[in-house]
Amino acid sequence: MDSAGGRGMPLTEYLEAGVIANTHGLRGEVRIQPWADSASFLAAFKRIYIDGSPVEVVSARVHKSMVIAALDGVDDIESAIKLKNKVVHIARNDVKLDEGRYFIADIIGLRALDADTGEELGVVADVLSLPANDVYVIKGKREMLIPAVPEFILETSMEAGAVRIRLIEGM
Repeated sequence: MDSAGGRGMPLTEYLEAGVIANTHGLRGEVRIQPWADSASFLAAFKRIYIDGSPVEVVSARVHKSMVIAALDGVDDIESAIKLKNKVVHIARNDVKLDEGRYFIADIIGLRALDADTGEELGVVADVLSLPANDVYVIKGKREMLIPAVPEFILETSMEAGAVRIRLIEGM
């Protein structure tokens, strides 16, 4: 997965992982809203990237659904407040995903194929992260919302640049 995405494009080296929502306390800690499956995923990183520059994470802990992080060089509230609303990136090479798990950024743009007929239904235009499960937004002749569960998503192939979808009557 390091070299090329399913669309024949190089995978981005860095992935958006969250946003610094606010400061926390007076000692320069920041509250990061994670854009990941869980806050603990983001809290495990020892290095993040802000504005393209690496920043060492001195400490990080999960509080509710946020990550409270102390960052190297950010020692007071004045320096922390300058980071508010900055997007946090992680390096793709710092992550090892379990088999069958993919970054949303890699799924968007894949071709959506009917698993029974092979017909191209469109492309995955977006992935909605909903409480029950993710939902793929397929844009083609018409827009379809497909739950990202094994009953509907039979296969995701980065090599083929496609997801195979089983449609049900009425879809």
